[in-house]
Order: sequence, then structure tokens, then C-alpha cells
Amino acid sequence: MGTALVLLFLLALAAIPGALLPQRNLNESKVDEYLAQHPTLGPWLDRLQAFDVFSSFWFTAIYVLLFISLVGCLTPRTVDHIRSLRAVPVAAPRNFARLPKHHSAELAADPRQLAETADAELRGWRRITRTNGDAVEISAEKGYLREFGNIVFHFSLVGLLVAVAVGRLFGYEGNVIVIADGGPGFCSASPAAFDSFRAGNTVDGTELTPICVRVNDFQAEYLPTGQAVSFAADIEYQAGDDLAAGTWRPYRLAVNQPLRIGGDRVYLQGYGYAPTFTVVFPTGEQRTQTLQFRPDDPLTLLSSGAMRFDPPAGTYPDPDQRRKHQLAIQGLFAPTEQLHGTLLSSSFPALNDPAVAIDIYRGDTGLDTGRPQSLFSLDPRVIEQGRLTKVARVNLGEGESTRLDDGTVVRFDGAVPFVSLQVSHDPAQGWVLVFALTMMAGLLVSLVVRRRRIWIRITPAGAGTVSLELGGLARTDNSGWGDEFERLTQRLVAAARPREKVR
Repeated sequence: MGTALVLLFLLALAAIPGALLPQRNLNESKVDEYLAQHPTLGPWLDRLQAFDVFSSFWFTAIYVLLFISLVGCLTPRTVDHIRSLRAVPVAAPRNFARLPKHHSAELAADPRQLAETADAELRGWRRITRTNGDAVEISAEKGYLREFGNIVFHFSLVGLLVAVAVGRLFGYEGNVIVIADGGPGFCSASPAAFDSFRAGNTVDGTELTPICVRVNDFQAEYLPTGQAVSFAADIEYQAGDDLAAGTWRPYRLAVNQPLRIGGDRVYLQGYGYAPTFTVVFPTGEQRTQTLQFRPDDPLTLLSSGAMRFDPPAGTYPDPDQRRKHQLAIQGLFAPTEQLHGTLLSSSFPALNDPAVAIDIYRGDTGLDTGRPQSLFSLDPRVIEQGRLTKVARVNLGEGESTRLDDGTVVRFDGAVPFVSLQVSHDPAQGWVLVFALTMMAGLLVSLVVRRRRIWIRITPAGAGTVSLELGGLARTDNSGWGDEFERLTQRLVAAARPREKVR
């Protein structure tokens, strides 16, 4: 048990880097940012798997050793407990006065009747009556559930460790942003449908539970300070036979009220806004795009983001020329406009007076280079290289537009909410709950139940008189044992009228 406690402490200690350092399976961009900011320390931490703590070799080693230690500790304890359950209470000691609790008296009572009374008072104890010459001895014990609860607690801990390991092996978790108010929705048949996806070691992404979700409406309630009180989304979903039948089922998705479909759960994690821009090219053709912006201020939902537009097909037959005439928009979005001069800010998170402050660029956005780019910002390298040139900076309210030097019109059409959904699959989640509950039950039993032993010796002392001796021993916690022993003694003495009290 000492080894298990040391390993449990090491496991808690080993989890600290996972809380202090960004983890690759949760946010890989944060890990890359940390490595860029710490060019000396970062690579060393990466070699030690400090950015993959919970799947690292050293964390797994502690985890497995703790499991082995617990099993090795519990096996002999279980065998000993079974033996103690099968054994009879030990015989009474010769000298009761050497016990922590003892009492003796001479009573006017019949020995056999007093023995039957004592046996009845010990109902609920494991007891045995022995005859030692003329004396009748009763040995009784109780509190076996204490060790049973302790064993249940530790076996449940082992089961919890196994269930968590199974969940990590066979579970997965995907996050996706879905545009509300009639957006296209998403289907979870492939990891490619998610914005980020974390799979268990045995999950290859080919057997995901197919679920389709679309968000019809989103509502949020705020305090006057702007703090969100609650938010929920009215969604429709398809799963199982509904996918083939084309049936959509309604559901109200709220915080801590996930949609449960089989072994999968769909959580509502957060929300923000997706502005809509329309670009009208000089030819009269237009392109409209709605894309989520990243909330930078959680209180007012002032958000930042970027959009990229290709010219209509046929406008520039030469692909190089077409690439050099792409349009890009980058800037801020405020759900409730608040201006400080020309600087845009937001005074409230609700869509009361939406506005944007944007820079408009023309040139090569770099999408054809194959280099990954952030969804929420333009690649600064193409701007520094002069391949993307700023042609306008403007503040626009809902419905307002600006005209560029070549006749292109950029119009801000407003915004709609988006929600951040998480699809989680953990086949062992039910077992985690079961083992957690049995752990609590076992711990409660082991704390409440106490081991006690008591011996009673009844010896004839003359005509109609017996000598009563009682001795008690607390096997575990001694708290309250004195009062319990005294109450039992008083009940036995009260069964007969005492003639003389010795001690």
C-alpha cells in the first residue's frame, strides 16, 4: 500500500506539466507558439514529451505501475479478509483487566438465562458461545464491512483506471463550428468534418458514428454588464435510420444538456458571430461569404477575422493574373458598435448594432502555395513581400458598402451567430460513473464502520449468584468505543438485579 501511495503521488506530480504547458492533442497551435517563443527550452521539453503528457512513456509507466501495485496489494488483502470471514471469533482472554475496556460485577441471576440475555443483546455481532468448565464465555466481533468497504474502494479505483484507459484507447473527441440561423450544418462521418479532432490510439476515423446537425436558431441572455446568463440553440439532427429516411428531429441544445445519441454526446461549448460580406466585381458578378470571426473579448464579443475572395471564373483567363487579383478582408467585428474616434469597439455582446472595421487587400492571398494559414488572419509574409497590397481601410455598419478604385464594391450585410459544438465518444463513460460511485460507497463504509471485539464470561458464584465479566477491544478507531461499551454493560447488568458491585 505504501508503494501504491507513492505512485499515486507521482501520478499527481506528473500531471502538473499537463496543466501548466499547452498540450498538442488539445491545441497544437499553442504548442507551436510556445516552441517559437522558447527556442532553447521548447525542443528539450518536446523531447521529454512535455506537450503530450498524458500519452507520454513516463506518465504511462507510472500509470501501469500504479495499477500493478494496487492489484498486488489487494490480492493478499482480499484473501486475508475471506479467511477472517470464515474464522470464528477468538476465545476470551484469561485476564479481562488487561483489556482497554473491562467491567465485572456479581449479579443475582441464572447463568443460563443471563447468557441467553447477553446473546440477544449482541444481535448483529458475529458471536460464538463456549463452555469453559462451569463458566460460559461469549466471544463476539463486528465491523467486517470496514475492510470490505476498503477493498471495494481500491478495486473500484483499479476499475476506474482501466475504464479511463479504455476510454482513451477507443474514444474520440471532435470540435466544429456551425453557423446558426439556417447555416449548412455538418455531419460527423469523417474526421475531416471537424475543425479539430482527437482520436484514441485505436481509432482510425473510419468507424465514427454518423450524425448530422444543423442549427436553426440561437439565443443568449445577458446581464446589463454584458455577462452571459445562459445560451442555447434549437437544432435538428439525424442519426441511424433518420439518415436514410431524411428525417430531422428537433432538440434544444443547452449548456450541460448535451444531445445523447447512442454512445456519442454533442455538447454546446461556446458561441460567437459570423459576419457576412458581399463582393460585387466590376463585371457585375458577386460573391457572398459568411465566416466565423474569433471572439477576442469574452465580455463584449469584439471579434477578429479574415476572408478571402477569388475573382469570378473567366474574369482573368491567365491563372497567374487571376491569382494576383484576389481580394482579402481582415479586421474587427463589433456586435454593438462603440466608436472611440475612428477606433471600433463593442459595448455589448448582443447583436444590437453590428459594425466592422476592416482592411481590404488585393493581390495573391497565398492560398495556392500549400502553406497552412490561420482561418482568422491573413498570412503576414505575403503582405511583407508585397504580394498582397492594402487598398482600403473603412468602418462599415450593417448594409453599408465601400467602392474600391477599380469599381469593386464590398458590402457588409450583417452577421449571424455561430456555435461551437463538441462531439464526444467514450465507450467506457458508464463504467467510469459506476466505479466512481462504488469508490464513494466503499470509502463511506470504511469510514463509518468500526471493528469491535467483546468478550463476556459468566461464572456461577453461589446459590442464585453469578460473576459477570466483560472485556472490549477496538480493532480500529477507538473513538466512541467507551460509550458503546458502557451502554452494552448497563443493558446486561440491568437484566438482573446486582447484589454487589466489585469494580
